[in-house]
Amino acid sequence: MVAETLVKKLRSLIAPSDERQALTARALERLREQLHECAAGLGGEVSARTRAAKLAETYLGLNDEGRQQFLKLIALEFGPDPAKVAAAHERYQAAVGSADQWKAEAALRGAMRSSRIRILTQFNAIPQGVKFLVDLRADLLRYLEGAKGSGGDKELAVLDRELESRLGAWFDVGFLELQRITWNSPAALLEKLIEYEAVHEIRSWADLKNRLDSDRRLYAFFHPRMPAEPLIFVEVALTDQLAGNVQALLDEHAPVFDHRKADTAIFYSISNTQVGLRGVSFGNFLLKRVIDDLKRDFPRLAHFATLSPMPALAAWVRKNPQVLDEAGVSLGLEELSNGTWAADDKQARALRDGLLRVGARYLTQAKQGGADSGPPFDPVSRFHLGNGARVERLNYLADSSPKGFRQSFGLMVNYLYDPDDLERNLEAFASDGTIAASAAVRRQARSKA
Repeated sequence: MVAETLVKKLRSLIAPSDERQALTARALERLREQLHECAAGLGGEVSARTRAAKLAETYLGLNDEGRQQFLKLIALEFGPDPAKVAAAHERYQAAVGSADQWKAEAALRGAMRSSRIRILTQFNAIPQGVKFLVDLRADLLRYLEGAKGSGGDKELAVLDRELESRLGAWFDVGFLELQRITWNSPAALLEKLIEYEAVHEIRSWADLKNRLDSDRRLYAFFHPRMPAEPLIFVEVALTDQLAGNVQALLDEHAPVFDHRKADTAIFYSISNTQVGLRGVSFGNFLLKRVIDDLKRDFPRLAHFATLSPMPALAAWVRKNPQVLDEAGVSLGLEELSNGTWAADDKQARALRDGLLRVGARYLTQAKQGGADSGPPFDPVSRFHLGNGARVERLNYLADSSPKGFRQSFGLMVNYLYDPDDLERNLEAFASDGTIAASAAVRRQARSKA
């Protein structure tokens, strides 16, 4: 009961940063003692939960500098003991090939397990503990990145790696629950959808209602330990063709499509809601669960595709400006990004083929770090290819919003989810980075100006 009572106070402590407390030298020493007690696992389960809840309460009551000190204390003072690791490694080397090898290996593994893991695991055990850790990692990421130009606090990297690993285990897609969201869902959940929508801003309640109409479906994934916090929103339009323009797709004044005639489901927005889960994979085939639900309700559906942004295209062109000349694009990056050229029909027609070449080369050839191999440069591409999709079609002037021109010169892409090819595509992408793409996209990538 003590832990539960303490946790009820946690939300009240989430106040503006100027109302939180600094971590004094005396409080830092007391915190160090509490963390050592937590790492040692003193007392029984009730004691551990109470201690973890008090630590969480302390953390939430600290100002930004105090939270960073709190995290740095865990990162720097609760790692593996180097002397114990060295001794265990020596015993393991001596035992190799003998009957004691596996026992020595287990001892070495135990010596390398840091106390940070014990502390994090005890936070996980308290009510709302999973949400607390997700939010804590959001702070970690912010401190790691630091203010612009500061370089961030790299001493926290080791704690971030361990926490990311723990969250990756706890948030496997097999643990997530899929729910359909409707206009009749709780208002608090609908408000979170408006807040969290990261791809196409929801401008009003009328806009939201349009996205929940009879020709639309909206799903959310939840973790059982965070039942009130959606992790991912997936927005779907039911149509009879591949969608090629997001403004037309989101037009709340357009007539409602007869969903009984739909043979195509378009995933037009997929939003991850929790910053603290950045980099945590929810597992493969995440969208396959949505596809299975749609097929149950609409047996006529035969095609499943996305209308996706290309959020890092302009950033890649900035790093590789020669691609515009090679593709026969006459305008520079800044002109392309402001989008004013699109109002001139003649200029828009002249730029079409060149920009499609740039987009196709970006999706099929651009890699992280500028290497010839490795994961794709584009984060949305990494997500969909990692779920078994293929790059199906590029769409010209598909997003005419300022954001659309700024990040991708108005280009968008359809990724196709063919249930018969998902596993093969995913295995090829995971094993050697093979990018599944349609013949049309590959021709565009090879074509000359």
